[in-house]
Amino acid sequence: MKIKSKVLIIAGSDSSGGAGIQADIKTVTSLGSYAMTAITAVTSQNTTGLNSIISIPPKEISSQIEFTSKDIKPDAIKIGMLHSGKIIYSVIKSLKKIKVKKIILDPVMVAKGGTKLIDNKSINILKKELIKKISLITPNIPEAEILTKTKIYDLDDMIKSAKVLITLGAKNVLIKGGHLNKKIIYDVFLNKKELKVFKNKKIRSKNTHGTGCTLSSAITTFFSCGKTLKKSCELAINYVNHSIKTRPNYGKGFGPINHLSSIKLEKKFK
Repeated sequence: MKIKSKVLIIAGSDSSGGAGIQADIKTVTSLGSYAMTAITAVTSQNTTGLNSIISIPPKEISSQIEFTSKDIKPDAIKIGMLHSGKIIYSVIKSLKKIKVKKIILDPVMVAKGGTKLIDNKSINILKKELIKKISLITPNIPEAEILTKTKIYDLDDMIKSAKVLITLGAKNVLIKGGHLNKKIIYDVFLNKKELKVFKNKKIRSKNTHGTGCTLSSAITTFFSCGKTLKKSCELAINYVNHSIKTRPNYGKGFGPINHLSSIKLEKKFK
C-alpha cells in the first residue's frame, strides 16, 4: 500500500492503547496515511478507568508541533486532549506558525469512566479562541452539552446544539449520538449550508473505548486525502462501526475496538 497523506496528531497518550494517541496512530496507519504526533499528556489507564495524568509542558508541545512540521508538513491535523488553558494557547500559537488549513478538533472533556479531563476556564478558552480556527469539531453528547450549555435528549436537541456551535464560530460540526439510549444512532453533521443526519443501528457492546478518538482521526485521514468533510464523516462512521463489530474483547472494563478492521493482508505477508 502506498502512503496517501501525512497527518499530525496533537493528543494525550493512553497506556492501554485503546484511545488517545495510540488509537489515533493505529487509525491513521490502518487507513493508509502517515501519522506524526505531538503528545499533550501521558496517562496511566486501562479498560476499567483512569489512574493518573501527567501534563507535558506547553513549550514542549509547541516544540513537537513546530519541529515536526518544519521537516514533514502535515496535510491535516487532528487535535484531541487539551486539558489546560496554557496548552490551548500554545497549540493555537503553533498552528498559526505552521499554517495547515485542514484541522479536526475532538474536544476531549470526559474519560469513558467519567473522569473530567478539562477545567471550566479551559473550556471557555476553547470556545472563544480555538473553535473558530478549525475545520470541524466532533463533540459527543456530553461534550456538546458542556460547550453549548444545553441538554440533549433527542435528534432535535442535537440539531439545536449543533446550531449553537455554529453561532460560536464553528465552520462545521459533527455531534455524535452514541450516548443516547436509542436503538438507532444519529450523528448530526451541520454547517451554514447543509444538514446531514447519519443513521446507523446501535451495536450493543462494552468494547467502545476510544471510539471518539478513532472517529476524529479517521475523519482527518479521509479529509487529508482530498475527500469532502461530509464524505469523510460518512466513511469514518462506517470504519468505526465495523471496528466495533469486530472488537477483540480485551480487558475487564470498556474494551478497545479493532483498529485493524480496514486491513487485508496480501498473501506474501500471511
